[in-house]
Amino acid sequence: MKVKPFSILNRAEDINTITSQKFDLTIIGGGVTGAGIALDAASRGMKTCLIEKNDFASGTSNKSTKLIHGGLRYLKQLEIGLVRESGRERAIVHKLAPHLVIPEKMLLPLVEGGTYGKMMTSIGLRVYDFLADVEGDDRRKMLDKKETLKKEPLLDAETILGSGYYSEYRTDDARLTVELLKKASEFGATILNYCEMDTFVYNTKKQIKSIDCIDHNSGETINISSRNFVSATGPWVDLLREKNASKNNKYLHLTKGVHLVFPFKKFPLQQSVYFDVADGRMIFAIPRGHATYVGTTDTNYFGNLERVVTTKADINYLLDAVNDAFPDINLTENDIESNWAGLRPLIHEAEKDPSELSRKDEIFISDSGLISIAGGKLTGYRKMAHRVIDAVIDTMTITQAKKFKESYTEKITLTTDAFESSKEVKKYRKKLRLKLEDAGINNNYFATYLTSTYGKQANTIVEHMPVFKNKNPEARLIRAELWYGIHHEMINSLADFFVRRTGRLYFNISSISMFETLIVKDCTKYLNWDAARIKKEKEILSVLVKDATHFYDEELKA
Repeated sequence: MKVKPFSILNRAEDINTITSQKFDLTIIGGGVTGAGIALDAASRGMKTCLIEKNDFASGTSNKSTKLIHGGLRYLKQLEIGLVRESGRERAIVHKLAPHLVIPEKMLLPLVEGGTYGKMMTSIGLRVYDFLADVEGDDRRKMLDKKETLKKEPLLDAETILGSGYYSEYRTDDARLTVELLKKASEFGATILNYCEMDTFVYNTKKQIKSIDCIDHNSGETINISSRNFVSATGPWVDLLREKNASKNNKYLHLTKGVHLVFPFKKFPLQQSVYFDVADGRMIFAIPRGHATYVGTTDTNYFGNLERVVTTKADINYLLDAVNDAFPDINLTENDIESNWAGLRPLIHEAEKDPSELSRKDEIFISDSGLISIAGGKLTGYRKMAHRVIDAVIDTMTITQAKKFKESYTEKITLTTDAFESSKEVKKYRKKLRLKLEDAGINNNYFATYLTSTYGKQANTIVEHMPVFKNKNPEARLIRAELWYGIHHEMINSLADFFVRRTGRLYFNISSISMFETLIVKDCTKYLNWDAARIKKEKEILSVLVKDATHFYDEELKA
């Protein structure tokens, strides 16, 4: 198969391609699951199309805890297969993108009256390491009280008995999704955001032959013809199954997860911690750049799918949990810098609490040929994609199936000029720091941010900075980021840039007010926005900023 020479998403090019051919597979949904399916399909040799009604990763895939983790808590629920698969997958994805999936040591404190005792924690972490094939320094260690408090002095010295010390991996979920899509594009996939599936079109045998979609940029209807259709739409899976008249007694159970972000100076956490909450759940607290974030809640959700918000009950729950575990920091609502709220599309199980529901994925195949996947978790995206494409191939004749390769995504690096190891990532980061200093940026944060966000693609961004003549070097950098995102990553709106491509809404929210005017001007230039579009974009961004900094009395109605 002919592979494109570099990773690029080009909306104008792909919108022309999408109407001029018949695809082997069309994927509805541009989250991490859909992106993984697109890469698996395209790399096997399928003529592949993916559409997303908003921007890529604009739903669940931008609202996780941002960990590629093995699912330690699923061990408690005896989901051995899920733990084994998740643990092994995180190691694979780390090798595929070591700049983006970063080793993160995790502290599991043991406290008086806590959920886990020392012996059970030691045994549990040992089993966890065994199932996940953890080796060398990443294997778990048991620490005493003194060692634990040395790792994290903010923990409560009066109640700490010791801790387990083990390995997870941190990521940027939206960036992972975008890199998967760029790689799928390299293998020939046609990728399109802001293209909404509106209607299934059937043949005389009541099989889906095409779909009518709305291009939200032009308002025009696009017909996409394909031999197979997959819905990877997360919380919207059941809505598409209803359109397809294929929803049955298996259906989604949506739960909401909320995360809070604090300035690092307010919550100066030295070590990622996975700690007990009074109701028996567990919560992560993770330092990241200028901030420390905390999450997640796990509550049933029946509200608005298009706008999921954080309520005062959500923040009170997390504030109580954090202040109980770290009693000297005394965090309040006023200390919260930003937040995000997202949905988990789980499979309904009668009489189970939200936190008890399985994270296993499940595939539904309708009589008309629609293949839907629901459930699952970020860590398992690659295996989920593999299972979906195998299900697609199972619908083919032997002759048709022979045209396509076996899955080999465990060997496909997620960026064209990929890092080989974490050690190489560190060396690159040091070199990038010197480049940034030459460009007038002396804050070490930006070398870390650019490396973990773009990998070696950061070179293209930094080298483009001199094109812009702003006196402020950070202004030149952010404009170069936007230029790169528009020309290589299908940025189509202010939200695409500030939320999904850079994560600034959550982890550098002050940069929005600082640079919004500049970014609007550049978007207007590159994307040919008129006055009405500029007004609309500003209004959408304003709502997103409000939701990231405001807490509601109750959920927004559906």
